[in-house]
Order: sequence, then structure tokens, then C-alpha cells
Amino acid sequence: MSSKHRTQGDGRDLEITVGQLLLTEYQTLKDEQRARIGFRDNLLYVTLAAVAAVIAAAAQAKQPQILLALPPVCVVLGWTYLVNDEKISAIGDYVRNELGPRLAAAAGSSGTPEVVFRWETAHRSDARRRSRKLIQYAVDQGAFCAVPLAALVVYWVYGGGGALLMGLSVIEALAIAGLAVQILLYTGMLATGER
Repeated sequence: MSSKHRTQGDGRDLEITVGQLLLTEYQTLKDEQRARIGFRDNLLYVTLAAVAAVIAAAAQAKQPQILLALPPVCVVLGWTYLVNDEKISAIGDYVRNELGPRLAAAAGSSGTPEVVFRWETAHRSDARRRSRKLIQYAVDQGAFCAVPLAALVVYWVYGGGGALLMGLSVIEALAIAGLAVQILLYTGMLATGER
């Protein structure tokens, strides 16, 4: 396979190398990853604001039924957070295991592929990585699962909103449990602890 491609644009010949294409792909992926990181991190702030607003509204109105708004909000935000986190990790994995080696080969590097985009692997070897991942797991479970579950418990104890709302609260509890399982599975803590 040729490492250069010619293209006709506005009458001029341009040479585009495979290395240039790979670097462009890298930059595009890193831009997407950066945007997803910002969006993902803001989801925690949005969740905290939503929790505060719902709790304040329920307390002010003295209506525990308002707390039933919290589980769907937290589940949707938690799922969006999880999906974005997965894509962020997938981009990093692709850069480390696919793009880096291909760029090293295109550059004619005689060393190992890890010399390309070294940061993509270096930051993963931190001695405190596992403890940070465990803390992040606890934060994710707390923000997206424990808080809305606590809201349901308060509703169950003080709510008394009838069979329809009780049935809705049970469905919400199942959705929270489903998200909690997905967060656990995603972290990989049960298997290798790597993510």
C-alpha cells in the first residue's frame, strides 16, 4: 500500500501521507474526547443541581410525591454520564492500541508502538489509579443511584400517594437498580479492575 495519495483540488496536486491522515484522525478523536469529558463532568453538576431543586421543592411544598421526579432525572443523567465515559475510554483504547501502532509503522519507527502518544499509556500506570477508580465508582453510584434511592425511601415512608404512585416508585427503583448494575459492570471491578 502506498503511503502517499495524490488528490486534485483546485488544479494543484497535493500529497497527503498516511501519517498526516493518522495525525488528523488523532486530532479529531482527541477533540471529541475532550468535548465528551467536559460534557460528562458537567453532568455531575447538573445532577447535583437537579437533586437540590427537587428536594427543595418537595420540602417547601411538604409533598413527598415530588421526590418521585428525582429517580428518572438521575437515571437519565447517570446513563448519559456512563455512555459518555465509555466513549471517552473507547477513544483512549483506540488511540493506544490501533492508531498509535499504525502511526509508528507509518513513521517507520523501529521501536515499539508505545513511543507514539506516550501519554495515552503513561497516565494509566499511576500507582493510585485503582483507588481513584474505586472512589469514582462510589461517586457515580452515590450521585446517580443512592440519592434517588434515598428519595424513594423517603417517599415510601412519608408519601402515601396511592397505588399508582407506589407502582411508579417500584418501577423507578428497578430502573435505579439497573443503572447501578450497569455502572458496576462498566467499571470492570468484578473482573480486572481496568477501565
